[in-house]
Amino acid sequence: MEDAELKLHIVYLHSNRIKFEIIRTKQVTYWHIPEVLNENTFSGSVQKLEDYYSNVIYLLRINIKDTTDLVFHFNFNQSQLLAKELKAVFNCRTVTTIHYTKWGIELQGNLNKLHALKVKTDNQRNEFEQLLMNTDEYESLLFKEVDYVIALSQEMKQLLNIEYLLDSNKIAVIPNGLGNFNDVHAKNRNNLRTKWHISKKETIILFVGRLHAMKGLVFLLKSFRNVLNVIPYSRLVIAGNGNYDTYLQGFKDICAKITFTGLLEKQELYELYQIADVGVVPSLYEPFGYVAVEMMMHKLPIVATATSGLNEVVDDTCGLKIPIIEHPDSVEIDTDLLAEKILYILQHPKEARQMGQNGRKRYLKKYTSEIFRQNMLNFYNSLWHKD
Repeated sequence: MEDAELKLHIVYLHSNRIKFEIIRTKQVTYWHIPEVLNENTFSGSVQKLEDYYSNVIYLLRINIKDTTDLVFHFNFNQSQLLAKELKAVFNCRTVTTIHYTKWGIELQGNLNKLHALKVKTDNQRNEFEQLLMNTDEYESLLFKEVDYVIALSQEMKQLLNIEYLLDSNKIAVIPNGLGNFNDVHAKNRNNLRTKWHISKKETIILFVGRLHAMKGLVFLLKSFRNVLNVIPYSRLVIAGNGNYDTYLQGFKDICAKITFTGLLEKQELYELYQIADVGVVPSLYEPFGYVAVEMMMHKLPIVATATSGLNEVVDDTCGLKIPIIEHPDSVEIDTDLLAEKILYILQHPKEARQMGQNGRKRYLKKYTSEIFRQNMLNFYNSLWHKD
């Protein structure tokens, strides 16, 4: 970003480093601020959050030499106290990007359940529910404290308007971006299948993500059983880390057709994208949809849920979508419908190829790292020309 005259500093709070360090590279400066002890040394556990933030601000004050057009950008929702103190000390702008909300993850985006929790009194809530409400309140304080909020989708912007009563003028929608996969690194599909010990006739259904209930994997496994009844030479490849036993227990009859890879390096994952026939993103809640963008980048046709930000990332030209079914206490997916959509793509290769090509075009138009970079630079530059 040096050509954009942007001086970028990345600050790691609560660092596990033994002492405070500033590491400068050609384009980025990295700050590592460890915890603080009563003796005011920089190691050990934190005494109080307020004390820690006081030390953080002290270090910022003595080490930031150029305060021209200063912007503090938060990527953690529970930083309201620090944001408030920074505004008191510096002539600056404060911004936060909302990557997710705690209630969204824990309640799988179920607004009905959130509203039901909010109308309960404190003594009616259990310990988990109270913690969730406390966290939501603290997150909302940051959203209100900062000058501007970045949402990853229009859906999130609407939610901030309605649920958190934020002014639309305070919210910018800037989707994430992803560095372009270099076609030079593309490998022969048959050679990759040999490397991964996958036969040429096997049809590959690919899931990528943490093995978390929010990701909807249990619904995909149920659907996969239906797919096998029609295409018995199918294989479900699950790339991600988590508790495999949770999912294997109910699907022992088809476990021989399921491959768990564990956490992969990027190049390994990109090889799987190149040999897969369809990518499935069955998330119950997804503020953005980073995996879907990776699939689009690799020309992989997608079956995805029409949930939150994911619904905006995947359009009808590059994938098939299924609705989320929301109940008062849960959300779910119609597994028969999910299987039907997967089978359609596998049984219609011409349409599948077109979806993949459309996804690649959509990625190049909206979700490259260069587009994201330019959007962020325009946003930062605008912060000092709004008044």
